[in-house]
Amino acid sequence: MAQILPDYSNSVKLKYVKLGYQYLVNHILTFLLVPIILTILIQVLSLRLDEIIKLLTALKLDLVQILCSSFLVLFTLTLYFMSKPRSIYLLDYACFKPPVTCRVPFSTFMEHSKLNTSDSKSVNFQMRILERSGLGEETALPPANHYIPPRPTMEDARAEAEQVIFSAVDSLLGKTNLKAKDIDILIVNCSLFSPTPSLSAMVINKYKMRSNIKSFNLSGMGCSAGLISVDLAKHLLQVHANSYALVISTEIITPNYYSGTQRSMLLPNCLFRMGSAAILLTNHRRDRTRAKYRLVHSVRTHMGADDRAYRCVYEEEDPEGKIGISLSKDLMVIAGEALKSNITTIGPLVLPTSEQLLFLLTLIGRKIINPKWKPYIPDFKQAFEHFCIHAGGRAVIDKLQKNLQLSVEHVEASRMALHRFGNTSSSSLWYELSYIEAKGKMKKGDKVWQIGFGSGFKCNSAVWICNRTIKTPTDGPWLECVHRYPVHIPEIVKL
Repeated sequence: MAQILPDYSNSVKLKYVKLGYQYLVNHILTFLLVPIILTILIQVLSLRLDEIIKLLTALKLDLVQILCSSFLVLFTLTLYFMSKPRSIYLLDYACFKPPVTCRVPFSTFMEHSKLNTSDSKSVNFQMRILERSGLGEETALPPANHYIPPRPTMEDARAEAEQVIFSAVDSLLGKTNLKAKDIDILIVNCSLFSPTPSLSAMVINKYKMRSNIKSFNLSGMGCSAGLISVDLAKHLLQVHANSYALVISTEIITPNYYSGTQRSMLLPNCLFRMGSAAILLTNHRRDRTRAKYRLVHSVRTHMGADDRAYRCVYEEEDPEGKIGISLSKDLMVIAGEALKSNITTIGPLVLPTSEQLLFLLTLIGRKIINPKWKPYIPDFKQAFEHFCIHAGGRAVIDKLQKNLQLSVEHVEASRMALHRFGNTSSSSLWYELSYIEAKGKMKKGDKVWQIGFGSGFKCNSAVWICNRTIKTPTDGPWLECVHRYPVHIPEIVKL
C-alpha cells in the first residue's frame, strides 16, 4: 500500500487517447450539424418569394428535386433529434447517518481486537493502520460487530441492510415528494452481501413497488459499483422515456469481519464502515428545473484482463480456512494504471482546448521525437470546480492529489468523509458530495468529477454539472457536525 502511484502520463497508451478523442469528434459533429442547418433555414426564410423563385430557376431545380431535397432535410433533422441522447438529471440523493450507538472509537476497536484474537502482532498492526488511516473517532460499525466475538449471521446481515438502505430511501422519498410506485427502475449494488431473495427484492417488498418495475442487483463489483449503477441507470433512462431510476449503493459489513491473522486481510477490518446512499435519477423534462445536477459524462475502465489487476482485491480463504478480502501490495500501482486509462479517455471530453492541445502535442512528441521530453500533466482544475475521490484510504487520496496536482481544498471533501464516516465503499462519493453542499460551496454551473475504484480492477468516473445553487441543507449526514470540519489530520509517521 506504500508504493507510489505512477505518473499516468509517463506511459500513456495512444489507444485510450484515441478513444477519448472519438467521443470528442462525435460531439463536435453533433454541434456542427445544428448551426449549419439553422444558418441555411435563416437564409432561406430571409428571402422574398420572388427571390426564392429566381434562385430555384437559376439552380434549374424541378419539383421532384425540391421535394427530394426537402425530404432529405426533414429526414436528417428527424434522425438527429431521435438519436440525441436524453438529458439525465439527479433529482436528489440521501445518505445514511449511523446512530451514535454504532460508533467505534479507536480505543473500542482495539479493545475488541485484543479480545477477539490472541495474536499480539495482529493487534499492533491494526493499531498502526488505524493511526495512519485518516479515520476519525466517530466512524461506525454495525451492531453485530460490537459483540465479542462478532456474530456474522444472515439475520444480523439482513438487519444491517434494512437499517442502512431503508433509512436512506425513506429520507430520499421524503425530500423528493415521490411515492415508491413512481419508481420505474431500481438498481441496488452491494459487493459482498448477496442474499436470496436479492437486496433489490427486499426493497421492492418493503415499499410495495410496482410489479413491472425494472430491477437489478449488482454484487461483487467493489467500491466503484456506485458509478457503475449510475452508468447502468443512464443507459436504461436513454431507452425508457419519462422514467425515474432509484440507485442504492451500500456495503454490508456484518458478514465480512475477518477473524484471522493475515495482514493483507486485516486491512478491510480497519478501513470499512457502515454507510449507504440512495440516488434518484430521471429523464423527465419537467424535473430539470428542480433537479440538483445533470449527468454530463460517465466513463468506465476495466483492467480485469490483467492477472495482477484481477487478483489485487481478492476474496479468499487464509491458510487457516478463514475467509477475508486480501489486498495486494500492487494495489496502488494497479490503481494508477486504471486511473491513467480512465482520465486519458475522459480528458478530451472535459478539458479546455488549450489543455487538450498541449497534452496531445507533448504525447505525440514523446512517442515520435524524443521519449525524454518532460510529460505534460493536464490541469484538471480548469475543467472542474469540485472533486470527489473515493475515500478508500488515506494513501489513495494522497497519491491522487499529488498526481492530479490538486490543492488541499480540492481533496477536502474526500479526506473529511474518510475521517467522519470511514471507507463506506460505493457510497463514499455521495458523503463527499453532501459535504460540499453542507459547506455551501456548490454553485450553479459548477462541475463535479466523481472518481471511484473497485475490485476487478476498475476505475470509473462520472461528471455532473450543478443545475442550481445548492442552499445549505437542513438535513443530511453532516448536519450536526459540519461546523467542526475541516479538521487537522496529523502527518503520517513512518512505520
